[in-house]
Amino acid sequence: MSIVYEQKQDLESLVIQYLPLIQKIVNQISLKQVQYEKEDLIHIGVLGLIEAYKRYDSEKGVPFQHYAKWRIRGAILDELRKNGRVSRGKMEKIEAYYQARNEMQQLLKREPTAMEICKALSITLQELYDIEDSIHYLSQYSLENVLFAGHDGEFSLIDVMEDKSAQAPDERLLEEERKKSLTDAIEQLTEREQLILNLYYHEELTLKEIAEVLGVTISRVSQLHGQILLKLRGLLKTAD
Repeated sequence: MSIVYEQKQDLESLVIQYLPLIQKIVNQISLKQVQYEKEDLIHIGVLGLIEAYKRYDSEKGVPFQHYAKWRIRGAILDELRKNGRVSRGKMEKIEAYYQARNEMQQLLKREPTAMEICKALSITLQELYDIEDSIHYLSQYSLENVLFAGHDGEFSLIDVMEDKSAQAPDERLLEEERKKSLTDAIEQLTEREQLILNLYYHEELTLKEIAEVLGVTISRVSQLHGQILLKLRGLLKTAD
C-alpha cells in the first residue's frame, strides 16, 4: 500500500471524524445575514480542516483537536469577512440604535424597553428585532478573538495559539488592559446574561441549544444576545 494512499485514507477518516464539529460551528452562524448556503460553509470548514492536517506541528504542544478547531473556524470567518459584509444601510441603522439606546439610558437612568426604543427610532418591533439580529451576526467578528475566561480560569483558544513573544511590550499591555476591561464589564451583567455569554462563547452551544437550556425560542436568544452586546458596549465606553 502506497504512502499517498494511506495519507488519503487518513484524511478521509479525519473529515468524517470532524464533520460534526464543522457542522456545529456553521450552525452558530446567522445564515440569513449572509449570502451563503449551509453546505457551502461546511465545505469551507472541511478545507480549513485539511489545511490544519497539512500544517499541524505536534512539537508546538497544542493538541490537534484544538488546532483543527481554530483552523476550521478561521477559514469560515475569513470567507465571511471577504464576502459577507453587512450593508451600509444596516450599519447606519445599528449606529442609530446604539445612539438612541445610550441617550435613553442617560435620560431614564435605566435600560429602555424595546417599545421605547422603537418609539424613539420610529420603527416597528420587527425592525428592531432585525437590527438585533444584525448585531448578533456582527458579534461573530467583534467578539471572536476576545478572551472569555470561565470560572475555572481557562483561556480562549486564541490565547493558546498566539505567539505572545512576537508582540511589542506596549501591545501586550494594551491587550491586558482590554481583557481586564471586558472581564470587569461582564461581571456587571446579570447572572442570566453571563450565562448566555458563557454558553455561547465558552461552552460554544448553538442558538438552538441555548434556547433549549433557557426554555425560550431561538429568535429570543438571538435578541437577548444582541442586547447583551449593546450593554457590554455601553459598559466598556463608560470605563474608557
